[in-house]
Amino acid sequence: MVEPMVRLILLGPPGAGKGTQAARLSTELAIPHVSTGVILRDAAAEGTKLGLKAKEIMDAGRLVSDDIMLGIIRDRLAHTDCADGFILDGFPRTIPQAEALDRLLAEVDAPPVVLANLELGEDELRQRIETRRSADQRSDDSEDTMLRRFQVYQEQTRPLLDYYGERVAAIEGRGSIDDVYRRLSTALREMTSKEPTG
Repeated sequence: MVEPMVRLILLGPPGAGKGTQAARLSTELAIPHVSTGVILRDAAAEGTKLGLKAKEIMDAGRLVSDDIMLGIIRDRLAHTDCADGFILDGFPRTIPQAEALDRLLAEVDAPPVVLANLELGEDELRQRIETRRSADQRSDDSEDTMLRRFQVYQEQTRPLLDYYGERVAAIEGRGSIDDVYRRLSTALREMTSKEPTG
């Protein structure tokens, strides 16, 4: 069983299963899964100032700026349900975002206890896409889309592993959902036993 206080930044390429693993951990540990895609939509739906600004940008097909994204995350992590921990999925995506997040977490005295990276190579990603397409009988361009996202990840997000260095636990992303979850849980248990929780 993973220690109850977990403040986790979950990294990994598209298709690695971050959302699936984060949702399971969230349920097991009773801490929120803070997904940037979800909080952007929630902020827009709630009609907050930042949410409305983000909605306007997204509706125009543009990327939400780091400043707006960080403001929305600041608001989300201030909710009481994050007091006992959280799982941050989808942010940061670049080194400037990571630097800004470090400053934010230092301000609120809630540094992440651990960082984990779900490792998945391009060959495995291709296999997963093909399996999913066969199961869903899909004939769209999801493979091209996923491979483009993987390339963007390699160029923009993978450098975060050098930025965070030894703070990141590498988790093998191949295998079943249960296999990956066991590896992730074991790593979190080991890391939280070494790190201060407050």
